[in-house]
Amino acid sequence: MKRLCHCKGVKYMNILVSGASGFMGSHLCPFLTGLGHDLTGLDSKNCDLTRPESLERFRGRPYDLIFHLAAWTRAGDFCMRHPAEQWVINQRLNTNMVDWWQKAQPQAKFVFIGTSSAYAPGSDLKEADYMAGVPHESLRGYGMSKRMLLEGAYAMSSQYGLKWLCAVSSALYGRGYHLDGRQMNFVFDLIRKIIRGREYGEKVILWGDGFQKREAMLVDDFINNLWRLTQNHENEIFNIGTGAQYSIRDFAAVICELVGYDPLAIEYDVSRYSGAASKCLNIDKILKNLPEYRLTPLKEGLARTIEWFYERRAFNIEIAG
Repeated sequence: MKRLCHCKGVKYMNILVSGASGFMGSHLCPFLTGLGHDLTGLDSKNCDLTRPESLERFRGRPYDLIFHLAAWTRAGDFCMRHPAEQWVINQRLNTNMVDWWQKAQPQAKFVFIGTSSAYAPGSDLKEADYMAGVPHESLRGYGMSKRMLLEGAYAMSSQYGLKWLCAVSSALYGRGYHLDGRQMNFVFDLIRKIIRGREYGEKVILWGDGFQKREAMLVDDFINNLWRLTQNHENEIFNIGTGAQYSIRDFAAVICELVGYDPLAIEYDVSRYSGAASKCLNIDKILKNLPEYRLTPLKEGLARTIEWFYERRAFNIEIAG
């Protein structure tokens, strides 16, 4: 049952979140409960999204919003090493979620996460380009599976009148990253290596020549702006990013300053995978549609994340190759 909030015009909602235990989900879920909404979180322990019958036990409760965050992917060169598995597994879990949404929860708005990896190299990374061209070869399987998720939402809207929203994310960073030994995304990898260089005198070796450019957004900023979009927009795709990119060397220099490590001591291994040369989301659309679009300065966001690394001794986690 929906409950009225004490704030005029605001109502509490029943919300379901897939991928609730992931990095994004672990920030979105407490954000939603903090607003007073009733939350059902799905993760690999209570629901195997690759099996459609796993969703049946959640059919009876009517949801106002479904956030579909779950995806089978990891950072580093994972996409390059597992393109077929990424295609099959992500297609299964996405198709099952979309089908269940239409059959069991047609009243819910379906909010799902896209990826900058779906954009073709050399494109302007505008929302209108999301389905155009071919993604970077090393990211093709994952990128195309995310495009098909958007196509599924279009189809459900066209045939059944369902409501949806797609939010395309850049790389996210912040406190509370998963500490399970998997490869970290580039921000966390940089922090971990540089702290270990500072604390233990280990060589800091980064992949590529360091001139490849990347965009990174504090996860709290992403969640706040995603929620604001969700309230007022439907049947649209939005990039949620910073609109700014920096070279890996630039990121490393800021982290070195905050940690107290000499950036000139860093070595670069050009034989290792470094991905696309540049990747930065165009945010013109969201700037026009979200007044007071709020972003945390990069140095401040990195400082918060480094503080968490020290609190949790996260730099001591052994990372699988």
